[in-house]
Amino acid sequence: MGTFGEIKSEEVVILDNRILVTQSNVASTLGGVIDPLKEYFIDGIINCAGVSVEIPAGGIYISGYNFNLSKIICADASFTMFTSPVGGSGDVLITDIGIEITGVGSKVYDLVSLNGLQAIEIDKVNYNNCTSRGVIDNYRQGLETGTGYFGGTPELTLKGVWAGGFFIETSIVRNLTDGPYSLFKAGVGFLMSSRFRSNQNIDLPASASFFDFSPSNFVNPSTVDITELIITRNGVFDSEDANLTPNMSKGDLVANWTNNNGLPNTFVGGTATVTTEVATVINTIGVYETLNATLWTATNLEHFDNPSGSQLRHLGNTPREYKITADFTIDSSANNELVLRIKKWDNSLSVFVTVHDQRRPVNNLQGGRDVAFFNININTILNENDYIFLEISNQTSTANVTAENDSYYIIEKR
Repeated sequence: MGTFGEIKSEEVVILDNRILVTQSNVASTLGGVIDPLKEYFIDGIINCAGVSVEIPAGGIYISGYNFNLSKIICADASFTMFTSPVGGSGDVLITDIGIEITGVGSKVYDLVSLNGLQAIEIDKVNYNNCTSRGVIDNYRQGLETGTGYFGGTPELTLKGVWAGGFFIETSIVRNLTDGPYSLFKAGVGFLMSSRFRSNQNIDLPASASFFDFSPSNFVNPSTVDITELIITRNGVFDSEDANLTPNMSKGDLVANWTNNNGLPNTFVGGTATVTTEVATVINTIGVYETLNATLWTATNLEHFDNPSGSQLRHLGNTPREYKITADFTIDSSANNELVLRIKKWDNSLSVFVTVHDQRRPVNNLQGGRDVAFFNININTILNENDYIFLEISNQTSTANVTAENDSYYIIEKR
């Protein structure tokens, strides 16, 4: 019988739901029939030469100590690390490992979802010198947290219909090999219903792109959500670099790019400016007429268009809260009283709504130029296909009114 405090024996802890993957058993564990009810734990740096992992309909869970102590590596040419059987794969959950698939023509993933309802979630994983991250087809959603892409050409192709989205949170990209590829790329039939979001810290080589998506790849407005991204090319910031996102711009309806450094930001709204004057005919005292100009020039339109005249129409469904700022100088008869009206077409109700009226006198100025000055700053709600336009009334007489050149109004999100 031992004395107090004496260690009599060592306890051995057996984890029934964990399969330890070592160099000696990798062919029979990762290369065998995957049990979706087990966790595959990568015990060390495992060379998977000749050993692909076929992820079954039930999915797979792989973990390790961390991305330095636990790695899956392979330098074979034309090699794919993770594949799908006929019929497709289930959920893919990988955490705390490094992945180094470096052979010519090789890739990390070639996965097809079982039924479009699966997820791939990658947590605290480094992709080191990978030739390609491969293809993921028809998954519901993807999530990366704490990932790193270091070296290689780690392009990932998203393919098929994604009912959800893809979110990359807290990720760094450094020391990549140069070439004409993208970190993310649209594959055949790629269509995403929810958001693609990234806040990565990225440094690209000379020819690579951040992503190669088109607006047609996204179902809903404002769902390419790039927020607080930092991106450089060979250490240099250049937000005018068209090759960062070669087939999409910040003003596209699907784009919502905010607070980024090195990438342009989306400023939802637009401006309508009087650039050629013409009188608005006042037919009846106190009756509103559409404010005319021979030419209204619409500029800085993002998620808005200009169907005609002073109209600025909201094309998206988010954001909905907007600020309207107007600065108008309007010529008419001295001492007449004018009312400038901000009017909205509410498309969902099919009605016109008065947003704001501002009443001002026409100042009796020296030199024959008698004008009223309007300065407006208000808030409103604009849903899809709602539009703003301007009306004017003369409350005193039927003297015509003329909006002077460079009068303008701006719509911008609050």
